Amino acid sequence: VGPGGHYFGTAHTLERFENAFYSPIVSDWRNFETWQEAGSPTAIQKANAVWQKELAAYERPPMDAAIEEELDAFVARRKQEGGAPTDF
Repeated sequence: VGPGGHYFGTAHTLERFENAFYSPIVSDWRNFETWQEAGSPTAIQKANAVWQKELAAYERPPMDAAIEEELDAFVARRKQEGGAPTDF
């Protein structure tokens, strides 16, 4: 970008700007007044809401029954050998 130019004036940027960037998940880019009107959520509160939403939307992927049996047997063997117990 030369003097007086800007990135949106380059073909490279125009080809990528709509899909090369993403909105931040936790940080808040609103102005201060709008952020206050929304209840002044902290990054910790937003992160907490994000994981709760993702966990609520989780769907266990399909798995072949034979593979699931092998995994269960593997976990049972590892626990028997002194591996860390799990709560799932």
